[in-house]
Amino acid sequence: MPRQLRSTVREDGTLQLALASVEAPEPSDDQVVIRVEAAPLNPSDLGPMLGPADVDTMRTEGAGADVIVTFDIPENLRSLVRARVGRSLPMGNEGAGVVVAAGRSPEAQALVGRAVATWGGSMYSQLRVAPVDQCLALPDEVTPAQGASAFVNPLTTLGMISTMRLEGHRALVHTAAASNLGQMLVKLCQAEGIPLVNIVRRTDQVDLLNDLGAEHVCNSTDDDFMRSLIAAVDETDATLGFDAVGGGRLASSILTAMEVAQSRKSGAVGNYGSARHKQVYLYGGLDRSPTELTRGFGMAWGIGGWLLPNHLARLSAEEAEQMRQRVAAEITTTFASRYTAEISLAEMLDPDTIRSYARQATGEKFLVNPNQGLSA
Repeated sequence: MPRQLRSTVREDGTLQLALASVEAPEPSDDQVVIRVEAAPLNPSDLGPMLGPADVDTMRTEGAGADVIVTFDIPENLRSLVRARVGRSLPMGNEGAGVVVAAGRSPEAQALVGRAVATWGGSMYSQLRVAPVDQCLALPDEVTPAQGASAFVNPLTTLGMISTMRLEGHRALVHTAAASNLGQMLVKLCQAEGIPLVNIVRRTDQVDLLNDLGAEHVCNSTDDDFMRSLIAAVDETDATLGFDAVGGGRLASSILTAMEVAQSRKSGAVGNYGSARHKQVYLYGGLDRSPTELTRGFGMAWGIGGWLLPNHLARLSAEEAEQMRQRVAAEITTTFASRYTAEISLAEMLDPDTIRSYARQATGEKFLVNPNQGLSA
């Protein structure tokens, strides 16, 4: 029976990761069965996988593909996952593989033997059934590993630019900018002629983005970070930011830099600040501490959450399909992903590997091959 990674919150306040044996899926007329060969491990996967569990409390029982990993959830955080208690949830937001079976519809039959990417959950599985309209057929020369990250990061970058245009902004600020997603955004903004301010936290990340041709890179650990951020925001006229960090004062610093830059341009004085609206969206939570706002950015500002599916719902079906086809055409260039290591389902449960991917270090990304070392 095929195996699938599942995460379960238990009544006793613990979280367990384990591989479950599941029935081989049978496709309906408009579905296909994909032998999953590559699925990225994104921050958006780690949230449901580990929840608020304390990785330092990790212990294991069993061995190999039958190991069970257990973590304690701090008592003050258990309310965050109360709705999940007793539910065994399949993991993995997106991935790619080869279609090995299909329903009777011509559209499904046309995908047999093709490499396709899909999303929607349950991708850390050896076999995954998917509707035809949720499959992106990859170009013949593209492997599943190259197409594994064809949805979350690429569509997020395109969605950021779409949001910018819909809301009338001219330039962007992006944090955790040395990530795979951040590197895609650098290349995409270059292609689109969009000014972009990149915020990173290490010197080697500054060098990485400079090598990609990024014009504005600010290191948040530098003593002159605010000065350089204000200068970059001033030069680009950025009034929209996307923050993957979430916690701490970074979003507040971005709004402050925007206000300083806009006040200089408009000559605004007084407590109300500049009239131009400044917006920061939190779309990640690399820092789980509270978001702190130090009010120094006037009264024309906003902060909120941004989620890719919610943004896609704002678009027409034609616009969304155009985005998907652009990703397919540029999956090895603009939207290419780099991975730190390829791991199997069993290796996802190895304590040392868990510690590595749970760090969510910028620039480190794991690719899961669910069929490596296992027979379905």
